[in-house]
Amino acid sequence: MYKWVWNTRDSDRSFRRRAAATLLAVVVAAAGAGCHPGKHATSGEGGGADRRVEAKATNPPPGLPAALTAGQRLHWSACPAPTAAQGDGDAPGAGWECATMKAPLDYRKPDRDTIGVALIRKRATGPERKRLGSLLLNFGGPGVSGVMGLPEFEDLFRSLGGRYDLVSFDPRGVGGTIPVTCGAKAFEGSDACKRYSGKFLPYVGTSHTARDLDLLRYLLGDEKLHYLGVSYGTELGAVYAHLYPKNVGRLVLEAPVDPTHDRVQADLSQVKAVQLAFERFAQHCASSDTDCPTGSDPGQADRRMIALMDKLDKAPADTGGKEKLNGDHVALAIANYLDLGEDGWAPLTKALKQVVEQGSGSLLMRKVYDHEPGARSLQGSASGGNGTSALVAITCADSNVRLGLTQYDEKAQQIAEASPVFGKAISGNVYLCYDWPFAGERTTPEVGAHGAAPILVVANTGDPTTPYEGGKRMANALGPGVGVLLTVRAEGHGSYPYVRCAAKTVDAYLLDGALPENGATCS
Repeated sequence: MYKWVWNTRDSDRSFRRRAAATLLAVVVAAAGAGCHPGKHATSGEGGGADRRVEAKATNPPPGLPAALTAGQRLHWSACPAPTAAQGDGDAPGAGWECATMKAPLDYRKPDRDTIGVALIRKRATGPERKRLGSLLLNFGGPGVSGVMGLPEFEDLFRSLGGRYDLVSFDPRGVGGTIPVTCGAKAFEGSDACKRYSGKFLPYVGTSHTARDLDLLRYLLGDEKLHYLGVSYGTELGAVYAHLYPKNVGRLVLEAPVDPTHDRVQADLSQVKAVQLAFERFAQHCASSDTDCPTGSDPGQADRRMIALMDKLDKAPADTGGKEKLNGDHVALAIANYLDLGEDGWAPLTKALKQVVEQGSGSLLMRKVYDHEPGARSLQGSASGGNGTSALVAITCADSNVRLGLTQYDEKAQQIAEASPVFGKAISGNVYLCYDWPFAGERTTPEVGAHGAAPILVVANTGDPTTPYEGGKRMANALGPGVGVLLTVRAEGHGSYPYVRCAAKTVDAYLLDGALPENGATCS
């Protein structure tokens, strides 16, 4: 689920959006255990001392020409340095392999134009005989490069990388896969998106990427797709399960979005959730710090933050950089600290004290635009590149919610009033697709997956970005016998691998196929 963008609406109705506020999600896709029927090729590469057996899947995606299925091979080689659209930087180094998968631009016309989907993998480090398949990681957003994200967050999945190849990709519109460009240097609005990338905008939505996942599953030699998705990644995984229920293997949807909410409803539920998370932080701060910057009485917290943000709107604080800290920055930084759960509470207290007592906004400004590697939301440098343009393009390709300007203004006011601390700063999200040049696909995602294998849904009770109630609705929407809900009593956006009981449960399912009872709770 994407994070909030700026409450700024100028005369041509284009908006500033911050790329680093896209929220990462992890998607895992892997084969079922053991070798699959069909022809096999042997290779000396791979984990352990065993020779790699490259399985040939027997169930290609229906309706695609043979040139894209049986006639296509993935040619893995050393990864190059990332492109500007991926975020620049250094090549990932030894052990990483990259490839490009050819896929239809339009799955309704699969014999016509094709695109290249950028891929990355690291082979399983354990013995080949114990390998389960390929583990595909998607770092969500939408709008984040998996090719950049996988090397950055590899250590978080070390428990899984022994028995799975770790694999990720750049979703459509992102990084190395038909990257959406919405300006010469920065995001310039929807008109620029159409001018620079209009040919691709109708084809970057989640349902198209889900179809790419099934083609990738087949080309990796996997009969089934096993998947761990966080935040927006849960929507991608659930849409895949709806489209291909018989191909579902072990899917885990962690920090799930609410599939019953349209885009504007999701904004409203998010702002309420982060307000509640802030109030829990303020309660803790008041009881544990005699000099708490939000006040010794938690009831003072909203008033103190509003006064601080009003003051900074009039006289922004120095940050040690080119940009000064204003009130909207404060709200966005606090939200990002809260994503870290209780681990973010002490750093947030320190950052607020810095601006209140010293007049410096450097710590808060750092969190406005950046999530450090290993943050609970898994957001880091992987969310750079063309992330802003991709976030907007994917969101608007998915959502068909198009309101009149007056209605948008009313919705923005509703969001502003729902949270005294965060509402004003993030209410501008409602205008995201106001003048988008193409129609969106649907109001809410279709996620019913009748006939699929069980899907583990992991939801935090204190999630400030994807509220817990959405997790319950996701589990129900997947269908009877499919959605299995694990409730994690914890703060923060996402719990894997940071909350031990959640990590243990997820690993047990992905590695051994062991599911908890539906409705189980852990902390």
